[in-house]
Amino acid sequence: MDWIVVIIVGALIGWLASVFMKTDAQQGLITNIIIGILGAALGRWLLGDVIGLGGAQAAGAFSISGIFWGVIGAAILIGLLRALRMVR
Repeated sequence: MDWIVVIIVGALIGWLASVFMKTDAQQGLITNIIIGILGAALGRWLLGDVIGLGGAQAAGAFSISGIFWGVIGAAILIGLLRALRMVR
């Protein structure tokens, strides 16, 4: 049951980040899920552990702050993929 929640929250985070970064037309559902899950993990690690922002530890959780920090992490991931020319 936990995996279903991870997939749903990852899809929401990935979709919101793709709309924010204007890559929604290029991304499908599976890409949104992958970007959302990896972006939330990146946001938790980079913003929470490395930089030390306390609220970022909630990234990827099914809450307003968790989705917010997950979207920030996913936007960073999309930016990195753009820099590597993997996403337009």
